[in-house]
Amino acid sequence: MSHSLLHQHSRLFTSPEPRLRWAARPAAIAVAVLALAACSPADPAAETSTTPPDYPTGHVHGMSVDPGTNRVLLATHDGLFDVSQSPAVRIGPVIDLMGFTTGANGEFYASGHPGPGTDLPEPVGLIRSTDQGKTWEELSEQGESDFHALAATDGGIVAFDGQLRTSEDGMAWEPVGQQIQAFNLAATSRDSVVLATTEEGLQRSTDNGATWAAVPDAPLLMLTALSEGRAAGITPDGVVYTSDDAGLTWVEGGTAPGQAAAIAVRVIDDSALRIWIATEDSVQVSNDNGQTFADLRSNHQ
Repeated sequence: MSHSLLHQHSRLFTSPEPRLRWAARPAAIAVAVLALAACSPADPAAETSTTPPDYPTGHVHGMSVDPGTNRVLLATHDGLFDVSQSPAVRIGPVIDLMGFTTGANGEFYASGHPGPGTDLPEPVGLIRSTDQGKTWEELSEQGESDFHALAATDGGIVAFDGQLRTSEDGMAWEPVGQQIQAFNLAATSRDSVVLATTEEGLQRSTDNGATWAAVPDAPLLMLTALSEGRAAGITPDGVVYTSDDAGLTWVEGGTAPGQAAAIAVRVIDDSALRIWIATEDSVQVSNDNGQTFADLRSNHQ
């Protein structure tokens, strides 16, 4: 990565409480974290001139894939976009969706900053959409919290805003007794397992985020995703790993092109996972456990 691009990424590290320092890790990890770190609503560096015209220009912070239709939505600095269409179509208001996750009934939970013309507090706290992102309602922590990581389990919401917290209803919050500095949180609304990537390695919870344990011998993953007891993850330098036991053990796969910003996974059958990886200029899709990838725009699923 060039010095100028590294400098640009460093300008994006504007959060008063950065999620990760990765001080003792390789340079690739530090660069990846800078690329995914918080960008303020008015930061001109949040736009990139290399983005294709049919793809969102704002930095990607999260992704949702409809399990029935494989419709791919990206949560970005400029709001929510459907990238299954070309050109991509914005859904709902302009909100810098720093944290984003999907709940049990297909509702979306998010956090971040209001955009121009959006009547929400700064920061927005936890907000929810029950109409696929067209409109949002305020739930809690308005004007208080900017949750950079969110995950929905069968027991509620796990979130990180400098402090790891849990909520059964998205309204009342409790701090987790065993605090970890979570960069990314992953869960599904069908069970109680949560994965958290940290600068110290992968952490795993089996009780909706209440307690945590390090995963022995896990690769140093930046992003993870869960589906039906299986998982996928990606390292800062793009190596993809999969797990058949919800993140306890991992198998190395191929390498995804581009700098990963978000990941999603679905079980295809007993032997294969479909993995989506969003970068700043494309969504890459794999149907073979992350061994090979193709651009979503040339390989609609």
